[in-house]
Amino acid sequence: MIIDLHGRVALVTGASRGIGRAIALRLAQAGAFTYVNYEKNEGAARETLDSIKKSGGNGRILPFSVGDSLAVGEGVKQILTEQGQIDILVNNAGIWMGGPTLRIKETQWKKVMEVNLQGVFNCIQATVRPMMKRRSGKIINISSIIAFSGNTGDAIYGASKAGIVGLTKSLAREFASRNICINAVAPGFIETDMTVGIPGEMKNELMNLIPLGRLGKPEDVAGLVTFLASEEASYITGQVFHVNGGLYM
Repeated sequence: MIIDLHGRVALVTGASRGIGRAIALRLAQAGAFTYVNYEKNEGAARETLDSIKKSGGNGRILPFSVGDSLAVGEGVKQILTEQGQIDILVNNAGIWMGGPTLRIKETQWKKVMEVNLQGVFNCIQATVRPMMKRRSGKIINISSIIAFSGNTGDAIYGASKAGIVGLTKSLAREFASRNICINAVAPGFIETDMTVGIPGEMKNELMNLIPLGRLGKPEDVAGLVTFLASEEASYITGQVFHVNGGLYM
């Protein structure tokens, strides 16, 4: 299947590294003009953009914090000024804070929710209006296996990612009449900065639990997201897709 996104404009949040970088690259390779969002690491964002251009794609970097609704609005306004449209939104930006529940501070809870859940809502609220006017749009939210399986020490992260699932399903119903498809992808353990710190012995135990016997790669997620962003997925909305090597079925 050849996916053609030429003429489309995409925004990928948290696209300076990891899963976000792989998604931005894949969307751009398929032809979408891709905005690479980041908050602080401009150097990493430019590396993503360089990879996009070397692969024959096109795009721009776009700094803003997803947890700041005003900044999100300004970022989307810039996209609309430059491109006149926004067709694809991938809500990938996220952070992890965790540990024993009794040691979790209120500030940690608020920060994770601000980025992981409020950030998704902010970006959707800012982009869905221009999508409604065009009666077309694809929104893909990145959740997590932890939202479904749970995990010790991941109470805040799991709650924020579970919230994304509820948000996805409700908004999919709300905007379906405007031909806007909203879906979620729940990755398992993917080789990113978030998993690189897992001790070797623990990683081996984890891989023994994964039927496919390996950690996932960012590209494993990017391929699915690109499909969901295309017209090939025009009759799919309100769904959650698991990319975890069979760890959660």
